[in-house]
Amino acid sequence: QVQLVESGGGLVQPGGSLRLSCIASGNISSIFVMGWYRQVPGKQRELVARSSKDGNINYEDSVKGRFTISRDNGKNTVYLQMDSLKPEDTAVYYCNVGGVWTCSDFVCDESPHEYWGQGTQVTVSS
Repeated sequence: QVQLVESGGGLVQPGGSLRLSCIASGNISSIFVMGWYRQVPGKQRELVARSSKDGNINYEDSVKGRFTISRDNGKNTVYLQMDSLKPEDTAVYYCNVGGVWTCSDFVCDESPHEYWGQGTQVTVSS
């Protein structure tokens, strides 16, 4: 089993910055994709940014140039640096990891899995 612990959310004024962190723990052998999604009440969860182990990075159009995703594979950690925040960025942000292989006592998963964090609230307001 893999656990995801998110941190870094909070209240910030428009134009401000926040940095989200997500640490994945467990008997992890490798993680292919690490990313962040967000959701506001009444709307579907949407992709914010995603980083693949092969170097591909994707951003939702509205955050391009303002948000930066990075990952530390050695620490199984993904970050989301959010600058120039706007009120419309207000949402619950969820960490997501996919293509996760775990091994225990030399026995590994038969197929990769996907996991979600519990979510962290980001509120942009004056």
